[in-house]
Amino acid sequence: MLLKPQFQSTSHSPVHRAVEAAGGIILGKEAQIRLALACVLARGHLLIEDLPGVGKTTLAQVLARTLGLDFHRIQFTSDMLPADIIGVSVYERESGAFKFHPGPVFAQVILADEVNRATPKTQSALLEAMEEHQVTAEGETRRLPEPFFVIATQNPTEQVGTFPLPESQLDRFLMRLELGYPDRDAERALLSGADRRDMLASLQPCLTPAELLVLQAEAARTHVAPALLDYVQAIIEHTRRSSEYVAGLSPRAALALVHSARAWAYIEGRDKVIPEDVQAVLPGVAAHRLRPAHDTNRRVDIGAQLLAAVPIP
Repeated sequence: MLLKPQFQSTSHSPVHRAVEAAGGIILGKEAQIRLALACVLARGHLLIEDLPGVGKTTLAQVLARTLGLDFHRIQFTSDMLPADIIGVSVYERESGAFKFHPGPVFAQVILADEVNRATPKTQSALLEAMEEHQVTAEGETRRLPEPFFVIATQNPTEQVGTFPLPESQLDRFLMRLELGYPDRDAERALLSGADRRDMLASLQPCLTPAELLVLQAEAARTHVAPALLDYVQAIIEHTRRSSEYVAGLSPRAALALVHSARAWAYIEGRDKVIPEDVQAVLPGVAAHRLRPAHDTNRRVDIGAQLLAAVPIP
């Protein structure tokens, strides 16, 4: 049974101010903005998959600016090399030694734009950074800044010149979102309003990096009752028993679901997780980790499928 969310007012919280600021630029997509912020608060990485031109890159830039984070964009192409992301050592004649020049991955927010246009070898260069918050170059390990958050965008895999992300890399993303086309009213406001690039340039931060770290710690302390964990385990066990999927959700996916639900509850102003929180984040957490077992030409809504199949205990 899908419960109707009962959102509580959080108008005085910095997270709510960030949602409002982002919603003034990304029109008609409050649910996706909230999910993206939940991903940040849960210390996860975000994958946005959709057609070109629907606002994927703008959403990443808006998040970075509203959260007051250092931002680097990496435009992935088929000829990109791992060193283009991590960095490279260059010999300096003055010192007579090699000096490491950090790549664009050394930032608090990384936008990996059109990540599936790069080859698998280059895609894998992000894996250590995303999982360990560090990179190893030429035998030396270097820590990345905190907080560290990767937002990757990809075009649908049926488009020309794309390389599907392997399951091991998809699993590194806490959530996958789709923006979709705006509704008619939002699109009219977009067409008649100010240029989004000008609005983005004037956008003021709602947080500092230090404040974001505090919010992340507070979100992680949101209470999860045993009965709520029963619900999460029922969902996970269903995916493992069901013949609908090639393989079920892993323990890492179960943790991702709990962490995301905690962050969603925190955004909604609650100090404990309720079933609506799990239901709100489940499609974003589960859909990219589950592959339908049966070939089909139609796109399966895995999130809705799971919500219908697993009742609240």
